[in-house]
Amino acid sequence: MSSGATPLHPDARAFYERAAALGAPPVYQLTPAQARAEFRAGTAENGAGPEVAEARELVIGARDGAELHGRLYLPHGARGTVVWFHGGGWVLDGLEGTDAMCRLLANESGAAVVSVDYRAAPEHRFPVALDDCHDTLRWVASQEDAGPIVVGGDSAGGNLAAVCALRARAPQEPDVIAQVLVYPVTDSDLTTPSYLRYGEPDPLPMLSTRDMAWFFDCYARDPSDLSNPELAPLRTPDLSAVAPAIVVVAEHDPLRDDSLRYAERLRDAGVEVTLHHYDDMPHGFFTRGNLIGAGNEAVALVGGEVRELIAAAR
Repeated sequence: MSSGATPLHPDARAFYERAAALGAPPVYQLTPAQARAEFRAGTAENGAGPEVAEARELVIGARDGAELHGRLYLPHGARGTVVWFHGGGWVLDGLEGTDAMCRLLANESGAAVVSVDYRAAPEHRFPVALDDCHDTLRWVASQEDAGPIVVGGDSAGGNLAAVCALRARAPQEPDVIAQVLVYPVTDSDLTTPSYLRYGEPDPLPMLSTRDMAWFFDCYARDPSDLSNPELAPLRTPDLSAVAPAIVVVAEHDPLRDDSLRYAERLRDAGVEVTLHHYDDMPHGFFTRGNLIGAGNEAVALVGGEVRELIAAAR
């Protein structure tokens, strides 16, 4: 585990200094609608991702008859499929925030990427987002040309990916060959050392403990959900026999310990884990690659690892 002595990378500091200059209130002071509006406005800064051979919109059926909006990114000669769940605390919706990242991931992995706009809280509380993601995974597996399947996500999306990978252990579920967990939410404990170190008020508008408390309050139906292993997968008694994991950790992140503790639990259960710990990066860097260069470097690294896993599985 890093000591945390490495300062925030200049790219990341410049990004958050620009955000601070805009003077927007923190997430926890906003309504969900206001938070979504701020988030959508901010995603425009991400810029465009690389061209892919094809990108098209999808409609994916959910178990209650709802139709989910998805997006397919196809690189040339696609082999296998990555099912991606976006972050945003289960509240911030839409596919645009991860569009550039998904394009790069598709090209670097050589796999199709399916991103889904699962239904958001608090209008749709736990476990609706999880069930939507699980239904998307099943839908992808039903496609004749899906090939080997990898499930992945960032932040709250990493939480959903981790639980979908756990669900995939059951009989008759899709075969998932790997999971990509990018600074995932794995527990509801807001008192870990990384929450205490990085979640306190800061001049820069980075993810805070109060933001995470607000997200949990929006997502959970009642306090008992916060200890449910399908919301807090770190509390799953047995993590064995789950797909190998690629875990990306940002040091300057209240969720650092969520990521590291889950990786450790997986290893203790005999699961193969590849861990990438970015000592000078904040939460969110993976999808901000055009603004924080290490983000695109991390996506390329993960994409190359996914390419190898899919090749080995065929």
